[in-house]
Amino acid sequence: MSQKKRFRPACAVVVASAAFVLLALASPSARADDTINRPGNHPAYNFEVEPHLILGSGGYYDGAGGDYGLGVRFGIPIVSNGFVTTINNSVAISFGLDWVHYDWCWYHLNCSADYFAFPVTMQWNFYVAQHWSVFGEPGLVIFHGFYTGCPPGDVCPAEPTDTGVYPALYLGGRYHFNDTTALTMRLGFPFALSLGISFFP
Repeated sequence: MSQKKRFRPACAVVVASAAFVLLALASPSARADDTINRPGNHPAYNFEVEPHLILGSGGYYDGAGGDYGLGVRFGIPIVSNGFVTTINNSVAISFGLDWVHYDWCWYHLNCSADYFAFPVTMQWNFYVAQHWSVFGEPGLVIFHGFYTGCPPGDVCPAEPTDTGVYPALYLGGRYHFNDTTALTMRLGFPFALSLGISFFP
């Protein structure tokens, strides 16, 4: 009998933890200035390029482990002064490509898998301090996966490939080194943790 993929409760914990950690990191800097209270006081950019590493656990499998990968996100600003005109916020469309490898899957140590994912989200940015911003990204992820490394005679997933669409929710934060470069962390579902560098040409 095939096992069904599902949104694991651990993912909800990851999302809640992400919000707490990012707010905790940003709050000392936020108290030092009033950047959040100055609408539009953030660097202007035409687009964002963010290569990143995927380091977290969770995603498309129940019982999967040893997942890691690479990805890139692109962002195009659509609202410079955000949806809330009284605070410093902006909105962008974010999209990209992620590759994730699972060393084992579906509780089978000899079965591995590779997934390609195409996230498309709305990125809502909040500039909470001079060097700190946080963001939320609701959207969708289109994915395609295939199983590898399954020896003959072993019990493996019935389907050789897997394609579908998941709802996506990410929370993230950036430490801005300057107006054109930032360290970016993202947590959420699917894929729990990514760490990369954002470039704002």
